[in-house]
Amino acid sequence: MSRQPRVGDLFRRFRQRLDGPAPHDVPPAGPGRARPRGGEELRVPEAEFTSYYGRPILKPPVWRWDIPAYLFTGGLAAGSSLLAAGGQLTGRPALRRAGRVTALGAVTASAYLLIHDLGRPARFHHMLRVAKPTSPMSVGTWILSAYGPAAGLAAVAEVATWLPERGAAGRARRLLPPAGQVAGLAAAATAPALATYTGVLLATTAVPSWHGAYPHLPIIFAGSALASGAGVGLIAAPCGQVGPARRLALAGAALELYGARSVKTRLGLLSEPYTTGAAGRLLRAGRALTVAGVFGALVARRSRVLSGLSGAALLAASVATRFGIFHGGVASARDPKYTVVPQRERLRRRQADPD
Repeated sequence: MSRQPRVGDLFRRFRQRLDGPAPHDVPPAGPGRARPRGGEELRVPEAEFTSYYGRPILKPPVWRWDIPAYLFTGGLAAGSSLLAAGGQLTGRPALRRAGRVTALGAVTASAYLLIHDLGRPARFHHMLRVAKPTSPMSVGTWILSAYGPAAGLAAVAEVATWLPERGAAGRARRLLPPAGQVAGLAAAATAPALATYTGVLLATTAVPSWHGAYPHLPIIFAGSALASGAGVGLIAAPCGQVGPARRLALAGAALELYGARSVKTRLGLLSEPYTTGAAGRLLRAGRALTVAGVFGALVARRSRVLSGLSGAALLAASVATRFGIFHGGVASARDPKYTVVPQRERLRRRQADPD
């Protein structure tokens, strides 16, 4: 005896005739299973993470233009001190003078930009109350505090010849040059830490493309610092004294281009923000300007104009590189795929190899 269909069954059949089979009634296609009529696989697409309860997965950095500018001025100060030490040790006074004066101006600008970002000058002072080797910001504050006075004394020593020869000014005129030599070498000894700690500082954040590039950012920043210091020498010194600046430019370009190549080839998905948008344009311009600056420095043996143009190209390249790295990190924090996809890949690797 046949069972009378219920009202719900009749309604379900009527709906299926109008709309076709419901997705949950169609078995997923796979090995040994037939696909639906027409050969099209019906399945729910993977979720795209755009927010978490209306909020981004990561909060993008709130830093403004003053932080990438701070990255540039810190590198410029470090490179200029190394340039000045090279001029001092090889007997090139114009190169030494240009490096010392630029180093003082750049580190002063760095201190201003850092305090401006902190909001109140007292916060910089408060960071000196404790030394935390595990905090790049704390280490950087102490590096600036050690580097600044040495760079300042070395720059002040350059005006010793302007002082009178008698009285207290005369004694200062005699004492400043040897004190400046010691201070200049001390600033140069601190310069590598000043040039690279900002790369470590960015890499310790949760921003995906900064954190993923932690082995490479210090290399890029070191190369950019050397190239910017070389640019100062090429602009300010006569052609007969720019030998150390040329060698500094070549070393800086090699480090910077090697680091940029490593970021492009070893970060996988996390290298994408450095190749697209504003960051991609800035970094491509930085690499082109670096190559042009080094080439011009090597061929401008007797041309002061070409030497100056090469130095300007190296300085512009350093600015473009620092701002490009900054914008690339901000872009990676805004797009959730740069947070979610690498996490999934790490989880898959752990599940595939639990040991």
